Amino acid sequence: MMRGYLAILLSLSLLSAQQSTAPAIAGFTPDGAKTQLDLESRYEAALNRQNLQQWMKRMAAKPHHVGSPGSKEVAEFMAAQFKSWGYETTIETYYPLFPTPKTRLLEMIAPEKYVAKIEEPAVEGDETSGIKAGNLPLYNAYSTDGDVTGDLVYVNYGLPADYERLKQMGIDVKGKIVLARYGGSWRGIKPKVAAENGAIGCLIYSDPRDDGYGAGDVYPKGAYRPQFSAQRGSVMDMPVYPGDPLTPGKGATDAKRPADPKQASTVTKIPVMPISYGDAEPMLRALGGPVAPVEWRGGLPLTYHVGPGSTKVHLKLEFDWKLAPAYNVIAKMKGSEKPDQWIIRGNHHDGWNFGAHDPLSGMVSVMEEARAIGELAKTGWKPKRTLVFAGWDGEEPALLGSTEWAEHHADELRRHAVAYINSDGTGRGFVGMSGSAALEVFAAQTARDVTDPQTRVSAMERANARRRASGRPAEYRIDPLGSGSDYTVFQHHLGIPSLNIGFGGEGGGGVYHSNYDSYDHFVRFIDPDFQYVMATAKLGGRMMLRMANADTLPFRFDAMSRSVRGWTSEVIKLADDMREQTKKENELIRSGALKLAADPTRPFIAPEPKAEVPFLNFAPLLNAVSRLEAATAKVSAAKNVDDAALLRAEQHLTQADGLPRRPWFKHVLHAPGFYTGYGVKTLPGVREAIEQRQWQEAEQQIARLAESLNGYTRVLEQAIR
Repeated sequence: MMRGYLAILLSLSLLSAQQSTAPAIAGFTPDGAKTQLDLESRYEAALNRQNLQQWMKRMAAKPHHVGSPGSKEVAEFMAAQFKSWGYETTIETYYPLFPTPKTRLLEMIAPEKYVAKIEEPAVEGDETSGIKAGNLPLYNAYSTDGDVTGDLVYVNYGLPADYERLKQMGIDVKGKIVLARYGGSWRGIKPKVAAENGAIGCLIYSDPRDDGYGAGDVYPKGAYRPQFSAQRGSVMDMPVYPGDPLTPGKGATDAKRPADPKQASTVTKIPVMPISYGDAEPMLRALGGPVAPVEWRGGLPLTYHVGPGSTKVHLKLEFDWKLAPAYNVIAKMKGSEKPDQWIIRGNHHDGWNFGAHDPLSGMVSVMEEARAIGELAKTGWKPKRTLVFAGWDGEEPALLGSTEWAEHHADELRRHAVAYINSDGTGRGFVGMSGSAALEVFAAQTARDVTDPQTRVSAMERANARRRASGRPAEYRIDPLGSGSDYTVFQHHLGIPSLNIGFGGEGGGGVYHSNYDSYDHFVRFIDPDFQYVMATAKLGGRMMLRMANADTLPFRFDAMSRSVRGWTSEVIKLADDMREQTKKENELIRSGALKLAADPTRPFIAPEPKAEVPFLNFAPLLNAVSRLEAATAKVSAAKNVDDAALLRAEQHLTQADGLPRRPWFKHVLHAPGFYTGYGVKTLPGVREAIEQRQWQEAEQQIARLAESLNGYTRVLEQAIR
């Protein structure tokens, strides 16, 4: 009896010990972590999944693109909600250039006549797919006007390497219209590279192998893109700068200035239009010339040829160039102890028409986060730091709303912004988080404490299990940010540590930027019961609460130095590999082996030998990285670190004159690639100079990068009290 009694006492004692020991949370003492987790439990209990469903259905009921009445209605609805939850709320309006189509004509005029439909038909069972009023048709925003006729050439994904392959096949696209398939890079790169190679027009289609019946049953039977659906989207040269094309670096606040696209360097140089695979098929079927390389062939039931031949097309585009109002909803809850430190959470509310998945699944998550935090505030709790919730307008065309707001408030943001947390749609599957390496531990710990709705294990553990299954390192590593959403201006222009969060990977989807991105599609194929939309609200809300309440800012700099060391090793290896590859290729070219190895049935032009790759002086960069590693080790071991010094540490990784040929992008550690668009380039000044074989520029960028890293290191050294 006594033994059993002692066993019960021991069990209760162990249980009590477990309950009193909270998991470590960056920025909190052990006691503070326990109090914080109790607060987060109360927060999660206040979340209501029905709100997410009701708000999405209401906001996705009509087209709500930038400048539309629907966008204004959505913004006013959101602002009223934030006010009712206790936030100081405003709608800040900007006036960026935004074109809409007046004329769209695409026709094949030889060897036979075919007029492209360029229209998405209504789908049975999708309530909004038949709505025409206020609907944006299929087009690419920021295409230039044009009326062109020319031979058609198929260029695969339309990337620089594809044009090199065409040159080797003896095919020149100068004076021709090119047909590229979506994929491989951001869509705006395709007309950019086409124009650089002399093309006069560009068509972009979604091949069913990548985005259609090759992936699964098409909508409405399945989730994937049907025959006459196409992907709208911007083709503005955003790797140069995003936002209003007419006001780079400053907010577009003047509604009466001229709307002249000729003054915008980021508008495309040639007309470009998206088409469906239903409209592309007749043109590809008629195309002559050499058979396309194996890796260029898509999923249509035809033999893919490259052209040119007898196939000619006529493309005519005309746009209404105007300034459109972009309505940003900004809601603030003032901090009780450190009101001058701002934690910013954002998602955009505009869509390419109905936009249920992109962006409203993320926007309603942000709204529910704010509502539940408002419920906590009604009990007397207040955040230590100021919370800012934002609903951006105009993200889809060019990150318009967020960029104009942040440029307009740049000085305030540099003084006050601690971090920016972004989302842009969410769905069923695995947690995904990308951003500043200094936030890696913070992000991983937060995801550790969110339960995955499907497996009931930690969202972080499920993501790590996937990493192990794919052969990646088991320990979580945050990926750096390229572009493609509203974090761009905060991370890359202002140097504010940023995160992009969401779930995905399992919900079926192939209707991106189409009329079929609807509430009906979302509840059938993406996240039927909104469990992962709710999980996003749990993740984002916990992040806001932790960042707001932390005793010390939860930045951890050892992940930053580890990342910089890895990226440095990559660019050194890149130069070494290019040196060896250039030697091998030049030997083959001079020997004639390349020409002999070519298919004798095709014309082939051997490339000219390339200049040898010199040995670059990486010593300044390697020394700067070593100094950074020593400083981060000291910061990690320090018991007392100055928060005020760390608040603006990452701004020291920006340079006033920015990257070569694109000064708007100022961060030295990462940027969207000049020829990848959304895809990130780490150490971009150095890496892209090497890739483009600009050796003098590479040496200069190495020195400048080292200088910036040393400035960042000095901040860390000074922060140790």
